[in-house]
Amino acid sequence: MTTAPKPDPAASGRITDVTRGRLLEGLSRVCGPVPDGRREFLEPQRTFWSGALPEPDFLARLYPLEELPSTDSRFTTALQDIFQHRVMNDDWDEDWIFHDSRFSLADDDRALLAFLAEMLHPAVRTDPAEVEQLRSFLNSVLTHDGYELVQVDAISGAPVFDHRLIGSGVPGALKNLIFAAIGPKPEIVIDDAVNNDLRIVRNEHNCLVYDRALAAHGLTWAELSDWWADRQGMTGEPDADISRSLYRRLDRSLGDNNAERRILRTYADCYVRLGPDIPALIPQVYLHYDPYTAAERRAPGPLARQRMDFLLLLPHRARVVIECDGKQHYAGDDGRADPRRYATMMAGDRDLRLKGYEVYRFGGAELTDPQAAHRMLSAFFDRLHQRYLT
Repeated sequence: MTTAPKPDPAASGRITDVTRGRLLEGLSRVCGPVPDGRREFLEPQRTFWSGALPEPDFLARLYPLEELPSTDSRFTTALQDIFQHRVMNDDWDEDWIFHDSRFSLADDDRALLAFLAEMLHPAVRTDPAEVEQLRSFLNSVLTHDGYELVQVDAISGAPVFDHRLIGSGVPGALKNLIFAAIGPKPEIVIDDAVNNDLRIVRNEHNCLVYDRALAAHGLTWAELSDWWADRQGMTGEPDADISRSLYRRLDRSLGDNNAERRILRTYADCYVRLGPDIPALIPQVYLHYDPYTAAERRAPGPLARQRMDFLLLLPHRARVVIECDGKQHYAGDDGRADPRRYATMMAGDRDLRLKGYEVYRFGGAELTDPQAAHRMLSAFFDRLHQRYLT
C-alpha cells in the first residue's frame, strides 16, 4: 500500500511561493540542443510531470488514490475523479496537480520534493538525456531554497533520485561496510583500483561485510537481519531467532567494553519498541584503514580513529557516528590529561563533520550506572529518531 509523503516539520516552509512559481513556469517548456551546441529554451513545449505514465499511475506511486476523497460529487475516490477528468474528459488544466489540496504540493515541502524526485524515476522517464536535463533545471531552482536532487540508488543502471539539504549528508555511494570485527583486524587490499573494489585477504572471518546496495532510506535493522539470515543460512526461520543471532554476533565485537554494550543494549530495546524498520545501529565500523602498524608507519604516524564505535545509516545520506569515550581518549598511559591526544580526537571529529557525518560523543562516566545510562540513552535515541525519521 502506498502512503502519502509524511510532513517534515524540519523542512516545512523552506520552499517559497517564488520557487514554486519558477518550477511551474519552467515545466511549461523544455531545454534542448540548438545547432551550435549551446543549450537554450526552445519554443514552449510542456514537460509532462507524469512522463511516460498515465497521471493516475504516476500518482499511485506516491499516494493512496483509492483512500483520498473525490472533488466530484459523482465519485467517491480521487482515483475515480482523476480518471474521469484527466483520462476521459481531459477538462482539468495541465497544472491541476500543483493546486489540488489533496496532494499538498503547494504547502508541504517534503511532498513537493518527493513528487519532483519521482518525475526522474526510471519507471517514469527512460531517456537519460531528458532525465539529466530535467534534474539540472529542478536543481537550478531548488538551490535557492537550499535543496537539491541527488542520486541515491540505481535500477538496471538508471539513477534513482531523492532530495537532500545542500551541504547535508555524505556525498557519494556507500561501497564498503566492514564492521563488528573480532580478533586480529582484517588485512585489506585494493582488488580493483579502477572501481575501488576491496578484498579481505586475511582474517576475513573476524569481521562482517555488508555487500548489498544501500537504499535511499539508509539501512534498517530488518534489512540487516535479512542479510544476516542469508549469510547464516537462516532464511525462513522466525524473525526473532534471526534477530537474536545477529545481536549476539554484534555484541561479541564489543569485547569487554560494557559502556558500549549499554549503548547497543539500549538501542536494541528501541527495535522492540519501535519495530525493526528503524535504522540499524552498526558497531565497530571501519572508517580508515591503514595496513601498517604504528612502528611501520612512522611519520606522520598511523591514521587516527580507524574504527567508529557505532554508525547509523539514515535517509538522505545522513550518517550518524556515536562514540563512547573512555579515559584513553583524553589521558595518557599515566592517567594524566593529555592535551595532544584530546586535540587529535577533536581534529578527527572536525574532519568527519566536514565530510558530512554527524558525531555524537558519550563520556564513559555517563554510562557507569546501568539504570541512569538506560534512561539517558533512551531519551537520546528518541530525540535522534524524531530529528531524522519523523
